[in-house]
Amino acid sequence: MEDLMQKIVSLAKRRGFVFPGSEIYGGLANSLDYGPLGVELKNNIAQLWWKRFVQTRNDMVGIDAALIMNPKVWEASGHLKEFSDPLVECKKCHKRFRFDEIVNPKPKTQNPKCSDCGGDLTEAKQFNLMLKTFLGPAEEQANIAYFRPEIAQSMFVNFKQVLDTTRRKLPFGIASQGKAFRNEITPGNFIFRTREFNLMEFEYFVEEKEWKKWFEYWQNEMREWLKDLGINLKKIHENEIPDGERAHYSKRTVDFEYEYPFGQKELYGLAYRTDFDLRNHFKEPPYKEEGADAFYPHVIEPTFGLDRSVLAALLEAYSEEESRIVLKLPFKLAPYKAAVFPLLANKPELVKKAKEIYDSLLKDFMVAWDARGNIGKRYYSQDEIGTPFCLTVDFDSLEKDDVTLRDRDTMKQERIKIKDLADILNDKLKN
Repeated sequence: MEDLMQKIVSLAKRRGFVFPGSEIYGGLANSLDYGPLGVELKNNIAQLWWKRFVQTRNDMVGIDAALIMNPKVWEASGHLKEFSDPLVECKKCHKRFRFDEIVNPKPKTQNPKCSDCGGDLTEAKQFNLMLKTFLGPAEEQANIAYFRPEIAQSMFVNFKQVLDTTRRKLPFGIASQGKAFRNEITPGNFIFRTREFNLMEFEYFVEEKEWKKWFEYWQNEMREWLKDLGINLKKIHENEIPDGERAHYSKRTVDFEYEYPFGQKELYGLAYRTDFDLRNHFKEPPYKEEGADAFYPHVIEPTFGLDRSVLAALLEAYSEEESRIVLKLPFKLAPYKAAVFPLLANKPELVKKAKEIYDSLLKDFMVAWDARGNIGKRYYSQDEIGTPFCLTVDFDSLEKDDVTLRDRDTMKQERIKIKDLADILNDKLKN
């Protein structure tokens, strides 16, 4: 299984999905950049999520908030006090670890050892994960600020303004997508855990008496979303987080864990945050309906890691078949929906016809152009990046106005009229 992870990392760099950050200067630990294909895959997932959970629902609105907020936000939310992990350091090699992630720790009655060199470890200390910065010209206590460690608080502090401008009634949600930052002790496993990452989530506001109903509703909706990503639900494990291990704001949390090559770990999370956040941010109850007393709504929070979605989608799609590597990405996620080839690059009439088709499709779809090498190598090159269809223009195309359409997954080929190509691609996007 670890070998699969190495293959994904290699493919991601080789084909332009994910690059090591600042590589020409030696890189920066766990800093990664999305390349030309990676940014398309990431954006496709984000756009599909936004359409599913925001644009096609009448009970959801979106916001796009600042990365840096007033530090009082984090004081009120409890992050300055509670948002931490247990840190230990090896007395011998001085490597630092999250205490709860040490490999093969000894029983608690004994002293755990360093998983790298076997040295003794220091006592665990709480390490705050907030990434600190300074605003203004002087690095003084009064100028301290923090990059947001989650995107939820922007939806809470804007709750009243959203309410006033949209006139929404319970139940309804506020959704957001964007970057968050955590000063992780042990980042790693490619894009699984980094200090800078992308989240998609919403806060769904409900009456307290209905929280269980909505928790179950969104739990099922998250399962359906996983199917959209092409994730095999047999690899998903819904882990109920027990008392004492949940975040400080949560009364119930279910982690959606995925079977990664490096172990079963969290992909998404679903939390019941009660009215913890709104109570801390608003001195007076912010929600009131005509003829009723004002009160604090309760919150169900489904959280989706965008980078982990990309990783899971790549892992699920990766396949080795005889002489080819193929990414069987769902059509809606694939960076390119089709690739257009002239059968022979040295025949101007074929190149001209293929270019006409390419330019026509490019108006509405992400399509690739490739005239390098032989046709077989072009097919396999597109298979490796997940392109669902290859369209080849040959001499018959000049007479019959059709092309050879090759299917990525089955490798079957059929003749398709050029005038029907856009309809075929549109139909795939709708399904």
